[in-house]
Amino acid sequence: MAQPPEADTDGGLANITPTPQIGDPVLLDKIDRLFACNVGEYIDLPQLVVLGDQSSGKSSVLEGLTRLPFPVTAASVDAINVSILPDPNSSAEYKERMKSWKISNIKELDGPAFATIMRDVHSVMGLSTNSAHASGLTKTFSNDVLRLEIYGPNEAHLSIIDVPGIFRATTAGVTTTADKELVRHMVETYMRNPRTVMLTVVPANVDPATQEILEMAKDVDPDCHRTIGVFTKPDLVDKGAEQKVVDMIEGRGPGTKLDWSIVRNPGQQELNNSTLDRNTIEKSFFQYTAPWNTLSNERRGVDSLRTRLEDVLTQHIRREFPKVKSEINKKLSLCKRTLDSLGAERDTADKQAKYLLNLAMQFQRIAELAVKAEYGGDDIFDAIAGIRLATEVVHRNEEFSKDMEKVGHEYQFQKYDNGGEEPVLSVPEPEEKFREGGASTLTNTRRIPNALELDELLSAKDQVAGPSRHSILEWLKSAYGKSRGFELGTFQSSLLTGAMRQQSSKWKAISSGYTSDAVALVHSFIITLLQSICGDKQLSEKLVNLLLDGLLEKYRRSLDHTNFLLDAELSGVPMTLNHYFNDSLEKWRQQRMKSAMATMSIDNCTHGSVVPLQLIMQNHPMNNNDHTIRDIHDILCAYYKVARKRFVDNVCMHAASYHLIHGPDTPLKLFSPAFVQDLSEQQLEEVAGEDAGLKRKRVQLKKEIQDLEAGRKALL
Repeated sequence: MAQPPEADTDGGLANITPTPQIGDPVLLDKIDRLFACNVGEYIDLPQLVVLGDQSSGKSSVLEGLTRLPFPVTAASVDAINVSILPDPNSSAEYKERMKSWKISNIKELDGPAFATIMRDVHSVMGLSTNSAHASGLTKTFSNDVLRLEIYGPNEAHLSIIDVPGIFRATTAGVTTTADKELVRHMVETYMRNPRTVMLTVVPANVDPATQEILEMAKDVDPDCHRTIGVFTKPDLVDKGAEQKVVDMIEGRGPGTKLDWSIVRNPGQQELNNSTLDRNTIEKSFFQYTAPWNTLSNERRGVDSLRTRLEDVLTQHIRREFPKVKSEINKKLSLCKRTLDSLGAERDTADKQAKYLLNLAMQFQRIAELAVKAEYGGDDIFDAIAGIRLATEVVHRNEEFSKDMEKVGHEYQFQKYDNGGEEPVLSVPEPEEKFREGGASTLTNTRRIPNALELDELLSAKDQVAGPSRHSILEWLKSAYGKSRGFELGTFQSSLLTGAMRQQSSKWKAISSGYTSDAVALVHSFIITLLQSICGDKQLSEKLVNLLLDGLLEKYRRSLDHTNFLLDAELSGVPMTLNHYFNDSLEKWRQQRMKSAMATMSIDNCTHGSVVPLQLIMQNHPMNNNDHTIRDIHDILCAYYKVARKRFVDNVCMHAASYHLIHGPDTPLKLFSPAFVQDLSEQQLEEVAGEDAGLKRKRVQLKKEIQDLEAGRKALL
């Protein structure tokens, strides 16, 4: 079976060569099989392209090479098939329409039959007649290819393309500037194929330096490994100009590596005379017409051109064939990987459910590894950043604890470690800097960016200032003065509640920011993991949309629990059973007494620093009010530290860990086999059903794999 020839859509027909064959028959037979397997749609295959300007004589050269002028009769072939190869860049619908048009098993292709076929082709492709084109309704050229498959015992295994001739000037009502650019692009596309052997046809009666096709060929094949020059129309060369052409054919042309041949095509009158034979006319011309009769036989005539073409084709194909094999294998592997990434087909509810069940089990397995920080259990933890959930949450826990310790309190607590009663403080700075803009003293409550769907749920980005530089004792003195009753040497219990609430006023912003960040981390993990295991962004987005209501509900539980813990700490009466409170309070009181007595100590005693008993008994460092305020300070300080640590632990353990990560009903456990089993058929179709584009992609990949597999077998 012969490889199908192809035709351009402006009427230039692509034919194939009967015996004697061109090139190595074994290699060309394999090329034929590759084209038959449609491998040429996916990788470049060796082919012969005839190129030239309009009216250069290229179609006559092609006819002379193939020895197969149209119309084709039943005596020379077994069957002829006609089909259209659509432009690869056209839409899917257009491709299907082009591929659906074909005519098979034609036994005879005479003039009227061929004319009928061409009218149908023009109609299907939307090509114009001159009048139709003048009205602007249709087009003159198309990137679609008309393919003629000719089967017969004398047909060679070769693909030959006759592309439209390039042109510079447009014809009103026939061609446009857009047509000129389309044809040029089409020609360049074939020329850029490194496996294309180019027959560049140039009239001998024009200066080759003006032939654009030669410059185009030189750009893509500067060493002329796959380019053959062919002069036509030697009978039209002006007297005195023949020697320049002869010099170029014999390799004496200045600055060219191109090998030339020359042919003499029959003129129109000779074609109209059925008694005249092309070969006879050409042989007579080169035998008796000077100076062409001085050329060597291998450089003149279509028969010698055919022989030279055979040598070039054979060498070129042998050089390119190993690359063809390699590219087929690489393309096949790529197609298989791409098809695998699409997952199993999902055209029924059962397949859709099975597909989602597999995803859910995979999701749960990786989520469990992430929670346990067993990152060596799957390669995904090395391949994707930001998916090491346990580590991310632990880091945020530590930041939350540090924020609460450093900036969670409104006022700096008094310290007694300098031998006096005043707190150890740095040089005071204006209060406004700490409240309105000192960058070094502002702490961000949020560290993790929100996904768009969480903006309404999570707290906004905020900043809290560091502790006030105003004296805590002055604040407590003011608060005590506003709450005094008839008690003696004591204070109202409500004073401690109010003081604790004000001292902890920044807990809400800091804890809300932390819990919002924990939610954002978990949500980001879920989104990233779903995108990874789905391999299809659209599918993962549909799945997230389906899960979103359930996820938001679970996220709210975490945020609500944080608010509950905050309310429990600050709304009720301060209380603790932690013995650390008493220990801490006693240490504060002892430290205060030690600091007060330090100025009266005697250091030159063998017992160390001592204070005489009478001095202790006589010492009254403060009045009753000051003593009460100091006592309130010490109680508040001891309790605040206990409460802060308790609150941080509870928020991390309950609001974040239990509700978001380790509990029985966390967001990580939502996408599970049980969730998939509860989905309706409509939900399965909406989420896991393949859209039209994905179905087409799957069908195309399967076809490519089938064709490439067949092509690989053809090369064995």
